[in-house]
Amino acid sequence: MDYALTPLPAFADNYIWLLTDTQGNAAVVDPGDAAPVQHVLDARDLKLRAVLATHHHPDHVGGAAELAARHDCPVFGPAREAGAVVTVPLEEGREIGLPGLGARFRVLDIPGHTAGHIAFFGHGILFSGDTLFSAGCGRLFEGTAAQMSGSLAKFAALPESVRVCCGHEYTVNNLRFAAELEPGNHAIREHAERCLALRARGEATLPSTMGLERRINPFLRCSEPAVREAASRHSGATLTDPIEIFAVIRQWKDGFG
Repeated sequence: MDYALTPLPAFADNYIWLLTDTQGNAAVVDPGDAAPVQHVLDARDLKLRAVLATHHHPDHVGGAAELAARHDCPVFGPAREAGAVVTVPLEEGREIGLPGLGARFRVLDIPGHTAGHIAFFGHGILFSGDTLFSAGCGRLFEGTAAQMSGSLAKFAALPESVRVCCGHEYTVNNLRFAAELEPGNHAIREHAERCLALRARGEATLPSTMGLERRINPFLRCSEPAVREAASRHSGATLTDPIEIFAVIRQWKDGFG
């Protein structure tokens, strides 16, 4: 069965992902706010069958309990961050079926942004939460550079055609940083032009694809000479270890704006 993806804007720059089938069944990923979800469910006469959460931050789970109670559906989420919201705790190795939709997703443990962050992968779709952004990655609030590098490596091993559905509209700013590291990367420049045009029309830059991310995302390119050289210049030391390079550019990005 084919599944449609819709990014629902929330707050300043969040996306709540809506997954629908052709029969009017729906699931939502990372609903920080129930209102935009309920609005589209009513407008399109959709039946909410499941809520998925990638991590515990309020802008990703703030509306989960309300939606689950209103629609009597499960909340799938990380076992290590379950709290009171998650009704089906998950960890790597599990595969879930979404009630009513027939969709199946594999769970990946991807610590770094938070300690228990998970991702959902299936049907050529990756819900990466705040771990992988287009042309960027999440801040290290609860994890280490080594953990985040390992998490991103899991994503990098996925097929090029996989659609990347992340939690925030950060793409244009991320591409500015990527161009700072790799000014000679034509893929970054060309994608930045496309994304600026999309944002000017009020359209989302997402989903991305893993193939594109491997060409434009510096956090997936820490072994590339240009990224290595940029990180070495910034740190004032000769860097060769990809994890050290990742740590330098992640800290650099934190202050980039």
